[in-house]
Amino acid sequence: MDQEPLLTPANRIDRLLRTEPVLWLSSVRPDGRPHLVPIWFSWDGRDILVASKPDAQKIRNLRANPTVMLALGEAEDDFDVGLLEGRAELLDSPSSAVLPPWHLDKYPAQMAAIGLSHDEFLATYSQVIRITPTRFLPWHGRTVPASATTVVPLDRRLAAAIGRVSAGIARSDRRPFALA
Repeated sequence: MDQEPLLTPANRIDRLLRTEPVLWLSSVRPDGRPHLVPIWFSWDGRDILVASKPDAQKIRNLRANPTVMLALGEAEDDFDVGLLEGRAELLDSPSSAVLPPWHLDKYPAQMAAIGLSHDEFLATYSQVIRITPTRFLPWHGRTVPASATTVVPLDRRLAAAIGRVSAGIARSDRRPFALA
């Protein structure tokens, strides 16, 4: 029986960057303490773009130290995740001029859940961070992870798609409550 060919670390993480909706950005505060936040992102095959509020803690951190670490993937299935080391650059152009159109098209349910139009998002999250990966570090447990094979099994793709749709429906069903 033929074995599936395995992908290189960079190709495994490229696959995760093309399919995962959120990644975790770790930066270092000026006093040396770590700072970790989930973020929406765009991946063009070379760089990661992130839109942020200009006064966010991560922006202050990156002004002092542009070195970052990113994590993405599901810790289920024997820890099939990707880690990246990278260098962040704070761009001078606003997000409306830098982000590709598909950046916000990736998050319609999430944007509806927080009540922001595309224009409101771009005005609020106007600082763009460009992260250039410098090292790809795939991480997994004892089994060969799905991201290492050249073909993602249909059941895993369907389960991931159903999970994303379910999460979007659950978020859109939340209603604010009133105190009596």
